[in-house]
Amino acid sequence: MSQTIGIIGTGYVGLVTGTCFAESGNNVLCIDVDQHKVETLLQGKMPIYEPGLEHLLERNISNGRLKFSTDIELAVKQCTILFLCLPTPPGEDGSADLNYVMDAAKNIAGIIKKENITDLRILVNKSTVPVGTADKVTAAITEELEKRGLSADLCSVVSNPEFLKEGAAVEDFMRPDRIVIGTENTPAGLRAKEQMRKLYAPFNRHHERTYYMDVKSAELTKYAANAMLATRISFMNELANLADLVGADIEAVRQGIGSDSRI
Repeated sequence: MSQTIGIIGTGYVGLVTGTCFAESGNNVLCIDVDQHKVETLLQGKMPIYEPGLEHLLERNISNGRLKFSTDIELAVKQCTILFLCLPTPPGEDGSADLNYVMDAAKNIAGIIKKENITDLRILVNKSTVPVGTADKVTAAITEELEKRGLSADLCSVVSNPEFLKEGAAVEDFMRPDRIVIGTENTPAGLRAKEQMRKLYAPFNRHHERTYYMDVKSAELTKYAANAMLATRISFMNELANLADLVGADIEAVRQGIGSDSRI
């Protein structure tokens, strides 16, 4: 069943996410603050290069399933599910800058009141963020809604980290190894989980790829995956140095250990 979803931010992750959801049959509204970028995308021109993405972008714009705008109010009014695909650049101390994410969440909460929206809005964090970010977003939304006398149950925050490789992002999204969805064990969280299950149903037709868990576990899963991949690279680099010292062929060693199904 198709849905109308909003994508907040049309960077690498947002553009791939929005285009691929449109390709799977959903109506997608992508929001960005950059007017020039939005106009460029409406013409079917790519701000990034990613194999296969431009063709999908053009096709889904032409069939009306993929739209672009600077109007976040329009997205909040029309879309039950809103993906936050915003930058979280590292600061001088290496910590993630969450200002873009937090500002978007507060903005969405303000629009809910302004537009008198009474049904659930699901905020899905697609960005790479530290563990505990969903709690901060939830607290900010709750504060904004309660100042206006509204129930915090009007919003539910979900963690749905991306696992996209540059150069293979379309394939990774359309045929994922796994889909990680973190929701809260609350009435609103359970409703959000069901909506996310329906949204990702087309990607689970042949076998179940979705792993449901609590929000913090989903946030940690992204960092754990990144750390594991970095560890593998560092380990192979050390083995390559050792191979040079002892006169071994590191490519043969790589194939030898890589054939082990446990590795």
